[in-house]
Amino acid sequence: MFADTDTAPPAAPDRPGRRTAAPWVLMYHSVHEFTDPAEDPYGITVTPRTLDAQLGWLRSRGLHGVSVGELRRARKAGRGAGLVGLTFDDGYTDFLTQALPLLQRHGCTATLFVLPGRLGVDNVWDPLGPRKPLLSAEGIRSAAGAGMEIGSHGLVHRHLTTCADDELRQELRGSRELLRELTGRLPEGFCYPYGSFDRRVLTAARAAGYHYACAIVPGRLSGPYAMPRTHVSQADGPGRLRVKRLRHQVRELSRTVFP
Repeated sequence: MFADTDTAPPAAPDRPGRRTAAPWVLMYHSVHEFTDPAEDPYGITVTPRTLDAQLGWLRSRGLHGVSVGELRRARKAGRGAGLVGLTFDDGYTDFLTQALPLLQRHGCTATLFVLPGRLGVDNVWDPLGPRKPLLSAEGIRSAAGAGMEIGSHGLVHRHLTTCADDELRQELRGSRELLRELTGRLPEGFCYPYGSFDRRVLTAARAAGYHYACAIVPGRLSGPYAMPRTHVSQADGPGRLRVKRLRHQVRELSRTVFP
């Protein structure tokens, strides 16, 4: 069992408050050059040129990409206007070689959700491939040293809803402690592998000491431990990004509370 070593985040409010929308958070995975769609069967890869154009589009709309931790702190201080969260799941090595230089060129930060139980191996959970190498411990430290937020994606990319309670604690608390050993600080954020979670998993993420957790389409569980995100693909040019932003805004009109 892993003991909590920092102050747990405050309890979520138990009754509705003022209406406030969830922040717009974009979900990326791999940034790599490719030409054949067969090389990207899961639609998780964008080319460097596409990422560059998408970050430029944000800037042209008066928006600025930041890590989720930075975004949450800014919103709490009343300075969140114009900020968009940027997240990169899985921790592929191409984050350092392809994504990071572009983020720096545009003056952006991002949250990188990594798997400390799969350091230096590949995305074995994707049966159709292609195999993509994952960051080593040194690679994760390099990303953190460049000002990127490091969050946990669990130990080995499992469907957490199928885990027994002790396995779930290892995926949540165990991965958090391993990342502290790697980077020197406990990660604030968690990202549910496959976007798969339920109330039990959400409660366990909070109990593990995380300050927030990212999902994809969280439905009624939306909140700081089930933050909605917008998947961004190679096909997302200016028109599609405008539609996705509008869709997020419309969806959030039905929300009542988002701390």
